[in-house]
Amino acid sequence: MGEKDGRTRTVTWEDPTAGAEVAKEMSGLEYLRAILRGEQPAAPMAELLGFGFVEVEEGRVVFECMPAEYHYNPIGAAHGGLACTLADSAMGCAVHTMLPAGAGYTTLEIKTNLLRPIMTESGRLLCEGRAIHVGGRVATAEARLTDEAGKLYAHATTTCMIFRRETKELAVGEGGR
Repeated sequence: MGEKDGRTRTVTWEDPTAGAEVAKEMSGLEYLRAILRGEQPAAPMAELLGFGFVEVEEGRVVFECMPAEYHYNPIGAAHGGLACTLADSAMGCAVHTMLPAGAGYTTLEIKTNLLRPIMTESGRLLCEGRAIHVGGRVATAEARLTDEAGKLYAHATTTCMIFRRETKELAVGEGGR
């Protein structure tokens, strides 16, 4: 791959298990802000696709990405998976900012509308994710992928499952008398 015309891409990343351990001890907002400040490593997927945080606040995150040739599909535009990955990441992280230390999430469902092709000429893209609802076990969020002029390339919604630390509480009548 890439040998025919000299195009290559080298990707490096840090061990994701180290960051995952740190994340257990910080709220989602604290952890994502630590990544934004460079104090914790970015996700390997972000390194692979070349995107990163621009803003992180409670219930909202913004990623940036510069579309490049390595994002392209065989018909000359960025693969739709780029927009889907940006949206999934932004929505999940928006939910994560609302979670306490020790809690996590996973995407249960994602719906993405791709509105126009993403090309290198599209320039810097911004993907804003916003939490809509974060409950005890389920969260929902939305995302918008735009260029710097505000032109909409994709929008999405998600449902996430929330995992919270289990606490052992003594039921009435158990021990502790």
